[in-house]
Amino acid sequence: MNIRDLEYLVALAEHRHFRKAAEACFVSQPTLSGQIRKLEDELGVSLLERTSRRVLFTDAGMRLVQQARNVLREVTILTELASEQGESMTGPLHIGFIPTVGPYLLPKIIPMLRDCFPDLELFIHEGQTQQLVQQLEEGKLDCVILASVEETQHLKELPLYDEPMLLAVNEKHRLAECAEVALDVLDGETLLMLGDGHCLRDQAMGFCFKVGAQEDQRFRATSLETLRNMVAAGSGITLLPQLSVPADKRDGVVYIPITSPTPSRQIMLDYRPGSPLRGRYEQLADAIGGQMTAIRSGLNHR
Repeated sequence: MNIRDLEYLVALAEHRHFRKAAEACFVSQPTLSGQIRKLEDELGVSLLERTSRRVLFTDAGMRLVQQARNVLREVTILTELASEQGESMTGPLHIGFIPTVGPYLLPKIIPMLRDCFPDLELFIHEGQTQQLVQQLEEGKLDCVILASVEETQHLKELPLYDEPMLLAVNEKHRLAECAEVALDVLDGETLLMLGDGHCLRDQAMGFCFKVGAQEDQRFRATSLETLRNMVAAGSGITLLPQLSVPADKRDGVVYIPITSPTPSRQIMLDYRPGSPLRGRYEQLADAIGGQMTAIRSGLNHR
C-alpha cells in the first residue's frame, strides 16, 4: 500500500466512476482499477461490490475511504512543513474562489501577485462555498477566497475587504434616477436571486427579507451575469456586489448605492487551522487587501 493507492481510492469514492476517477488521477482506467484490486488483495477485504453496474463501496471500503482521507490530509501537512524550509513565497499554491468573487477579483490581483511574488506558481480553482471548503479540508486546495459564512467559521480567516451590494435596476425603472436609496425602499419589492448553493443568495435574501422584500420564485440565476442580463431586459431588480459592476455601465442597468443600512459581505482568505504556512497566507492576504483598498477607493469615486 502506498499514498498513490489511497489517492485512487478517494478519487473513486468522490467520482463513483472508474473512468472519471482515473482522469482525475491522470492515469488510465486499467491502471486505477488494477491498483484498487491489488489493494483489496493486500488487505484481504472487498472494498467494492463487483456485481453492480454502479460503483458501490462495501462497509469496509467506506471505512477505508474515510481513513485514507485522514492520511492524505496529514501528508499535505507534512508537505507544507517541508516546503516551509525554503522561501515562503515560492512553489505551487492552489487557491479556490467562489464564482461571485473570482471573475471580478482575479483580473485585479493576478498582475499584482505576479509582480510581488514572481516565484509563486498559482493554480486557480472555482467552486461554490461548500465544495471549496471540502476541498480545502481534504488538502486539495491550500487556501480559499470567499465570503465569510457559517460554514467557514471553523477555518482560519484573514480579512481581505468588505464589499457593499448595490441595487441593480433597469434604466427605465422608477428608481433609476435615484442617487441612492434606503434599504427599506425594497419593502414590497420582488427581487431576482441566484440559485441554491451560492452564499451570496443567502446573504442578499437576509437583507431583503428584513425589510419586507420577496424573492421572485419564477426564476433563479446561475451567475451574476445572468442576473445582470435579466435586469437589463427589464425582467426585475436585484442586488449585485460592487466589484461586479462594469466600469463603463453601458449595459442598460443602473447601479444604486443602498444606505440605512448598506448590505455588504466580508471577503476572506481562509486556510486550514494548524497549517505551518500561516506566514505565506498572511503575506498573500496583506497584498490582496492593500490592492483592494486602492481599487475600492477608485470605485467609490466613480
